[in-house]
Amino acid sequence: MQQKILVTGADGFIGSHLVEALVRKGYSVRALSLYNSFNYWGWLEDVDCLDQIEVVNGDIRDPHFCRVITKDIDVVYHLAALIAIPYSYVAPASYVDTNVNGTLNMCQAALDNNVSRFLHTSTSEVYGTAQYVPIDEDHPLQPQSPYSASKIGSDAMAMSYYNAFDFPLTIVRPFNTYGPRQSARAVIPTIITQIADGAKEIKLGDVTPTRDFNYVEDTCRGFMALADCEKSAGQTVNIGSNFEISVGDTLDMIKDIMGSDVEFIKDDVRIRPEKSEVFRLWCDNTKIKKLTKFEPQFSIRDGLKLTVEWFQDSENLTKYKTGIYNV
Repeated sequence: MQQKILVTGADGFIGSHLVEALVRKGYSVRALSLYNSFNYWGWLEDVDCLDQIEVVNGDIRDPHFCRVITKDIDVVYHLAALIAIPYSYVAPASYVDTNVNGTLNMCQAALDNNVSRFLHTSTSEVYGTAQYVPIDEDHPLQPQSPYSASKIGSDAMAMSYYNAFDFPLTIVRPFNTYGPRQSARAVIPTIITQIADGAKEIKLGDVTPTRDFNYVEDTCRGFMALADCEKSAGQTVNIGSNFEISVGDTLDMIKDIMGSDVEFIKDDVRIRPEKSEVFRLWCDNTKIKKLTKFEPQFSIRDGLKLTVEWFQDSENLTKYKTGIYNV
């Protein structure tokens, strides 16, 4: 029988790519888009399989709605969350409501409806600045922003359902994912969109932090590999490339790919509070390799080329307000 899949946060960056990947694999997909009165489906409007999916509109903050959308579902990929770090400084309660309570609602609904697999999305931000590298799943958790605190809380809530109810749940912890459709609040789209829009100077925050960047198709492959791995139930698993690069070096690589000579300008508005900045992230992906034989297929340069190509399409670029700093 064809498996029925639910993807929450399907209208977002990673979620929309995951929907496409699941449809290509032959799954029947129900895709959750955050309810709005415009009936606008976010990035689902741009997927290449819109006529092959069931789009539902709603909000994971409502437990009754969560029970409805998980009915007759085999596997849940739970990606819905508030993720922007700067906005969490000014609206922290929203992050607890969506990320912690929303995860509680989804876990309980999935348990009640006998869902056979549940993939809960975490983030490398929960590790905070690396105490050692590469960062494995045993690294201490450090709540350096209200966002990361809410994700630590949501991860704990999700894992409690495995421990208390033997619910077949895996915590998937992707490191920094990038690619087409990513929000302009993230550093790679910030750089590319400013250059593509003709800027002579690039406004960024601190360019010294390092990240383990992963092309979105690799992240989606990691999610699906873990869903197919029964041994991953009850475990937290990183998805990453085991490659570290600074924001500054990433900027230089993008400049080279785009043939640009733009200059970098430090924008104080984009600087995180000192104790909140995560200065180093570098993924140890040993565990996912052992569990699933997962290997990233895209180098940072190849992934950036594909991302630049997408953003340079004028139809895509016009969807971004390049002159406005996204929090």
